[in-house]
Amino acid sequence: MRRTLLTILLSLVIASLGAHPWKPRHYVIIDSDGGIDDLKAICMLMASPDVRILAITASDGFHKAPVAYGKLRGLADGLHHEGLPVAGPENAVTLIEKMLASETTPVKFLSLGSLKTAAEAMEQAPSFAGKVKQIYWSNSGLPGKEGSNYKSDPASAEKVLAGKIPVTVTGGGGDGFYDVPLLDAISHIHSPYAEKARELINSMPSHSFVYTAFDEMVPLLLHFPELFSPEGSDESISYRTPSDIDGLRTAALKMLRGETVERMQTIKRMPSDTSFYMPDIQPFVTEIRNRYGEDEWTSGVIANELHRHLGVFAIIGVKMGIRAREYFCTGVDEMEVTTLAGSTPPLSCMNDGIQVSTGATPGHGLLTVSRQQPCLPAADFTHKEQTIRITLKKELADRVSAELKEINFIYGLDSDIYWELVRNNSIKYWLQFDRHEIFDIEVIK
Repeated sequence: MRRTLLTILLSLVIASLGAHPWKPRHYVIIDSDGGIDDLKAICMLMASPDVRILAITASDGFHKAPVAYGKLRGLADGLHHEGLPVAGPENAVTLIEKMLASETTPVKFLSLGSLKTAAEAMEQAPSFAGKVKQIYWSNSGLPGKEGSNYKSDPASAEKVLAGKIPVTVTGGGGDGFYDVPLLDAISHIHSPYAEKARELINSMPSHSFVYTAFDEMVPLLLHFPELFSPEGSDESISYRTPSDIDGLRTAALKMLRGETVERMQTIKRMPSDTSFYMPDIQPFVTEIRNRYGEDEWTSGVIANELHRHLGVFAIIGVKMGIRAREYFCTGVDEMEVTTLAGSTPPLSCMNDGIQVSTGATPGHGLLTVSRQQPCLPAADFTHKEQTIRITLKKELADRVSAELKEINFIYGLDSDIYWELVRNNSIKYWLQFDRHEIFDIEVIK
């Protein structure tokens, strides 16, 4: 009995060591026909820190698959997620199998069009049956054997609906979901996903369909199931219809703001009241937050507190780490980082910014400082067998280094004016340096 109890306790300890408070609840693969509602739904999923998108596949539906692929790849690249895997129908099953085979977390498959790709993956991807725990399907007819996405490929739909993987079907949110108050609220969210959603709606202002939430109901159901009503079930198939449209509008805003999970550990959020911050940075707080987003702002504040002074290279490290997370469309603690900035200030100050913005800290065993010489304002970021090197553009690195050397030569490290000038430069470059423009990105593997 004692041995059994010890075994159970040891198992619990090991399980707790593998758990992490930042781990998203939803690991998903998305299949889409590239419709405008699909793109809005994907924006919601990308905005949520409680979702990890493993891959996106394109299939026939509202658009033919080649057109859908172009729209999906364009969406990902336009949002700076160049490393997010996207595949057309000829490579879809191969990509699905690759991502599932390397994933230890159960995965949800989100079908925003027909069930053709899901049916093919069930037959041809060995890991699909064991790794996919649920399929979510948007379809305009409830129960699920009606509607446009069913009619796109009835044979595939019947195959999936008759399979062993549970399927949850949800319908549209009705005409006029995107009403004037909701559109106005979205326009005041300073995130690339909210801006893209508004841009998609504005691209067809005279078409009533853009104001209808259809595929958006899948990410909303994933996060807020209490806002849907069950319409019965048929063995492993369940039907959920939107029951609280006003509540779903509020939920959509939460998703686009990234408010689906608590981000902080000791405080609820970084204060937006500018009086909270030091007087010299107060005039720039709102502009920096709106221009570069909450993640960069929060990471910048924490990194500089850790660093004990406002430093240019610490800020550059923050921007580099956020850019790497964007590239892979991933969250914190999900990359291994090898920094080439060495261990000698001021260049090595970049390491503090990188570890705060990525979560790749020495304590988590995810950060390595290379001994390679010469040291460079660069780092290698590895995520799921992909590695990229991000380097500060040479002309910018030379400018920053020259400025630091000059004020050091004139005033010396022990003078107050040296640190005052360093602080002024740090604020200036925090505002001026756009992380999408200041780095070179090289694919290593």
